[in-house]
Amino acid sequence: MVIRARWGQTAHKGEARGAMKLTGAQALIKSLEREGVEVVFGLPGGAILPVYDPIIDSSIRHILVRHEQGAGHAAEGYAQVTGRPGVAIVTSGPGATNIVTALADAYMDSVPIVVITGQVATSSIGTDAFQEVDTTGITASVTKHNWLVTDANDIARVVAEAFHVATTGRPGPVLIDFPKDVANATIDYVEPTVLDLPGYHPAGEPTPDEVTAAYALLRDARRPVLYVGGGVLKANAAHELARLVELTGIPVVTTLMARGAFPDSHELHLGMPGMHGNFAAVTALQHSDLLVSLGARFDDRVTGRVEDFATGARVIHVDIDRAELGKVRRADVPIAADCRLAISAMNAHLERAPLAPGPERIGEWLSRCKDWKTRFPYTYDGAGDRAPGGIGRIKPQFVVEELRRLTPRDTILVSGVGQHQMWAAQHWGFEEPRSWVNSGGLGTMGFAVPAALGAKVGHPEKMVWAVDGDGCFQMTAQELVTATAEQIPIKVAILNNAYLGMVRQWQHMFYEQRYSEVYLSADLPDYVLWAEAMGCVGIRVTDPKDVAAAIERANGINDRPVVIDFRTDAMEQVFPMVPSGASNDEILVHPSQADQPR
Repeated sequence: MVIRARWGQTAHKGEARGAMKLTGAQALIKSLEREGVEVVFGLPGGAILPVYDPIIDSSIRHILVRHEQGAGHAAEGYAQVTGRPGVAIVTSGPGATNIVTALADAYMDSVPIVVITGQVATSSIGTDAFQEVDTTGITASVTKHNWLVTDANDIARVVAEAFHVATTGRPGPVLIDFPKDVANATIDYVEPTVLDLPGYHPAGEPTPDEVTAAYALLRDARRPVLYVGGGVLKANAAHELARLVELTGIPVVTTLMARGAFPDSHELHLGMPGMHGNFAAVTALQHSDLLVSLGARFDDRVTGRVEDFATGARVIHVDIDRAELGKVRRADVPIAADCRLAISAMNAHLERAPLAPGPERIGEWLSRCKDWKTRFPYTYDGAGDRAPGGIGRIKPQFVVEELRRLTPRDTILVSGVGQHQMWAAQHWGFEEPRSWVNSGGLGTMGFAVPAALGAKVGHPEKMVWAVDGDGCFQMTAQELVTATAEQIPIKVAILNNAYLGMVRQWQHMFYEQRYSEVYLSADLPDYVLWAEAMGCVGIRVTDPKDVAAAIERANGINDRPVVIDFRTDAMEQVFPMVPSGASNDEILVHPSQADQPR
């Protein structure tokens, strides 16, 4: 397929304009500038060193991270909040392998990032040269595509292709492996004018027949649910989704990756489905007769035991990735299309042939959903208390709710992975798209701090809070040095329960409370001193009465990062919970709700 370039000029394949003498390294930086790149996250080393010289003269801001994994997660955070591709540059060998986790994370969550790795000279490839690894081989399974550049004349074309592939269709990570001799070569740089990508055919609009078939199921359904996934956010389709709800009156669930795609405050929003989802959302999916899956992939955390998932439901499945259609659940109406275009087409059909109002058409179903939502809200046992010795037993859910209450509406919330991630997703209250950044599919501990850094770079005008666990924080806290040095004033709330909390919860519930290798200590390290050593403001809170004051103090500090060590209840559990491998019908609710009829 021949794709017209985005720069406004068209030409026949092979034509070019504006030749100039550049090194390969200069050509790479110039190509990034032409793609509109404003910032890159990186860490130099021997193989990538030639590329770092022209950065000095570039308009691109380089942010020097303290670990390559941090560069990748920062690029992800930037991409998730802006919708633009994040860019990371690292060296060969361990530099490349250190960023593989971020590539895998971005691949699972469909995050568009472009990673450039240094490589040994082409003549040395395959000789086990110093800091040589087969980067394209290692990353083949965790990128949409990768390129090994062996001819400097290909640089401009490869960069243009990489950005196009990363940002079109189902977004995702791509990688360019850049040998040192290619970077040092001198070429006549020419700007690409067309992209020739045979075999790359991203899905676009749905067919009229698909829309008609979807309409017929919507018209006949009596227990429908809109099952909204992260694809709605990737497609910038929140407005279209709101219109679809208005036209159909169908209740909505938003997955972990779709939080903010539909306002939590809306009366038809049932909440988040999944292993730790809202009871109403999980149960509505189970009892539905129609699932309208929009940009969701029937993840195992949502379905529970697949053969028992929503057994009475027919399925409309909209996904831009054809491979997702029928992968886990057979769809009655599979639609390979961009979510925004598909929802817009369904809306247009519904406007031409309106359905009866929701209360008339599906009133009984709406009443059942409202009843579940009313009787089984997220709950916990008070704010907590101060334990002897100042250890602290603050309820982590209370901290999240206070954070939400005391921060601006457009605050961006970033989380690590574990119990704190679930409490953040449950208790924050999301009202706007692209206000929630987390690691969903891969579940990467250590994600929060560098991703928050990237999110703040993407939206410096917005407040950015990271909710992290003490285990996660210890994995990538060094990026707070980056945040201080680069004047990126993020704020971090550590829900410090002295444990690898989610693992401890499983051991508590399913391993007879045999706590094997999960205790971390509340005081080692001293998070306040560590924060201060990294140039941050460090605060410790052990009493629930001091939570609000600490948050307000942090909100008022905008010249450096802030870290708050909240000493939380070590034994607090995340509820609801669907045990691994169980049916969603076996969902465990908070003990205070256990006697409620279902």
